[in-house]
Amino acid sequence: MIDRRRLRRKLTFWRVVALVIAAVAIIGIARFSTTIGVGSDHIARIKIEGTITEDEDLLDTIEEVSKAERVKGVILTVDSPGGTTVGGEALFNAVRKLAEAKPVVAQVGTLAASAGYMVASAADFIVARHSSIVGSIGVIVQVPNVSGLMEKIGVQVDEIKSAPLKAEPSPFNPTTDAERQMIQSMVSDSYEWFIDLVEERRPLSRDEIRTLADGAIFTGRQALQRKLIDGLGGVDEAKAQLVEKGVSADLEIVEWKPRGADDSFIFAKAALPWMKGFSGVEIEAFLKRVGGDRMFLDGLLSLWQPESNLRGY
Repeated sequence: MIDRRRLRRKLTFWRVVALVIAAVAIIGIARFSTTIGVGSDHIARIKIEGTITEDEDLLDTIEEVSKAERVKGVILTVDSPGGTTVGGEALFNAVRKLAEAKPVVAQVGTLAASAGYMVASAADFIVARHSSIVGSIGVIVQVPNVSGLMEKIGVQVDEIKSAPLKAEPSPFNPTTDAERQMIQSMVSDSYEWFIDLVEERRPLSRDEIRTLADGAIFTGRQALQRKLIDGLGGVDEAKAQLVEKGVSADLEIVEWKPRGADDSFIFAKAALPWMKGFSGVEIEAFLKRVGGDRMFLDGLLSLWQPESNLRGY
């Protein structure tokens, strides 16, 4: 009986090991098949979603698509309120480089605002839904001022720094005219650069762009009238544009995902219950409430409707 129990334990152990290996293999095959593992000609679909940052995995995926011989065209699905200007710049340049190798069409989902529109404008052609939100061309910096609250609760911050503008503006004291002028100069410079990109990519004069670049947002129909986009529709219409550029209509659309995207999601989901048990807080709900992926942005912001707790400079 003892020997049988030992044998059962060994069998159970090796069964678990086999299942783990099989699961890892299935995940690996799935990831491989959605990226460089695709063995036939196809149209690649790359999603630009959520707050835009300088995402190295996403940039690497775009570069892989540009080098993949089996990819004959690209649909860039954009659904983003914007993000950092640095992140938008990096993606804009990556998409322009991609467009030199493959025909690229951007398809706007719910919205392509601010840096999201910047990225979409890098494509050869932009389609959006009738009710999509498009535009919000501009740059913003928001700095919370908690000096009044600190005074009420009796907290004081003493600073020793090399020059008056070091680490300014700060949430711990009111913004001075010199600090405001410094930040305004940075915002204005980035704004002019943003307009340069739109002027380069859209059939609009600089004066026309300035009229539109007041931070306003438009529906897809309005954006089409203002030449911010080229057509109305979804993925089918985006594919039709690729077909007009010489891509075969028979090709399937295959989504290319950044490497590690699925794994990080799985591990994050698995960690949430443990974090809840440790802290007693609903972590997932808390992150969504406070802005989640927007909490740690750096750089100037090109973001439609930024959260009030964001600080970018």
